[in-house]
Amino acid sequence: MNKKVIENLQVIDIADEGRAVAKHEQMVVFIDAAVPGDVADVEIYKQKKSYAEGRIIKLVKPSEHRTEPFCSHFGVCGGCKWQYMDYKMQLHYKQKQVSEAMKRIAKIENPVLSPIIGSVNETFYRNKLEFTFSNKRWLTVDDMKKGVNDLEPALGYHIPGRYDKVLPIEKCYLQDDLSNQIRNFVFQYCMKNNFTFFDLKKQEGMMRNMIIRNTTLGEWMVIMIFKEDDKGKRESLLNALKENFPQITSLMYNINQKRNDSIYDLDFTLHSGKPFITEQMEDLKFRIGPKSFFQTNSIQALELYKVARDYAQLTGEEIVYDLYTGTGTIANFVARNASKVVGVEYVAEAIEDAKINSQENNISNTSFYAGDMKDMLTTSFYETNGYPDVIITDPPRAGMHEKVVAMLNQSNAKRIVYVSCNAATQARDLALMAEKYVVTKIQPVDMFPHTHHVENVVLLELK
Repeated sequence: MNKKVIENLQVIDIADEGRAVAKHEQMVVFIDAAVPGDVADVEIYKQKKSYAEGRIIKLVKPSEHRTEPFCSHFGVCGGCKWQYMDYKMQLHYKQKQVSEAMKRIAKIENPVLSPIIGSVNETFYRNKLEFTFSNKRWLTVDDMKKGVNDLEPALGYHIPGRYDKVLPIEKCYLQDDLSNQIRNFVFQYCMKNNFTFFDLKKQEGMMRNMIIRNTTLGEWMVIMIFKEDDKGKRESLLNALKENFPQITSLMYNINQKRNDSIYDLDFTLHSGKPFITEQMEDLKFRIGPKSFFQTNSIQALELYKVARDYAQLTGEEIVYDLYTGTGTIANFVARNASKVVGVEYVAEAIEDAKINSQENNISNTSFYAGDMKDMLTTSFYETNGYPDVIITDPPRAGMHEKVVAMLNQSNAKRIVYVSCNAATQARDLALMAEKYVVTKIQPVDMFPHTHHVENVVLLELK
């Protein structure tokens, strides 16, 4: 089919989801892998009444902000989509994303943002990666030219939109290179010893998933997830990992025979080492178990928590609520500056970690509760635990339930510190609190270089 090509189209902006934007005859054109300032010939592959979507087929004049992607898997695996844009420009558009959400959705006329805090590390910054085994590999253009068979096994990342196939990863720039060494060793060992790889459609095959976590203290956790319980092969692989990688301080596994990859309802077995790894922030140490939520960029997480603590303006007299507390990281981080901290979280295992983290750090003024936030946060809960002077909330990407927002409004807390990984849903919630609270400070923090994602911290003060 002949597709429409627009020649010499100039890229002018970045849209909310990170795609580049151009305009042609009053129509908005979203373009894959383009940088503002690019001039390109663009092939249109989808067109609606008000917009079109296209891809560059010829770069006529590159933007001064265009860079050469550093990863060999760029453009195929679906991650790190902004590698072609210099980091300074990435930060500019993340800041702009937050500003526009505050204006358009939160209805703040002139939002004053502090300059975004950029990531100390632009590569190798993550502390957790998850990989998938598959008996069907995704074929790149080069693979097809070489005649590679797509029925060959693979260990790597799911291709977006094609969850039955996996792209084999040689080197990923997201986690310390030891992660690459461990993953490649596991793949070669399984191939050499005829381990079967998971077939998503047939729901069979021994090797299913692998999770690798690490901390700034140099501790490593490797979790092997098997579909089939073959003790002989399982033990041989785990022993080989233990022997070849003494850096692994926690080696665990589980057997997942469900039809989905969720691990939160499964039990884990410790093969060797400790059942957790430890992260440190300032003088505090935090245990991270196989199910624990912890910000995936440890160094930037510290910067994020410093901002939250600063915005809370604690004097030592306040009752603080930490909503969506996870493993209690923020709760414990601010506890020494508060009279009392109350943490609430949906995942019961995370709450147990939070309690342990308080004990390990000799913190005695915290209390933690597990349950659905919209059901837990009630007038009765306020009366039992004391009405909060300060609330810190760090919800998931979907933001807060309307009932939770309503209870925040009823709390009459002097300050609310809202930490979010989604400026749009955060802005939606801010609009619902506008009658009672005014936004006085906004601080974007970049946790994920080479992606369009950005964390944002907002301070609301009672009117």
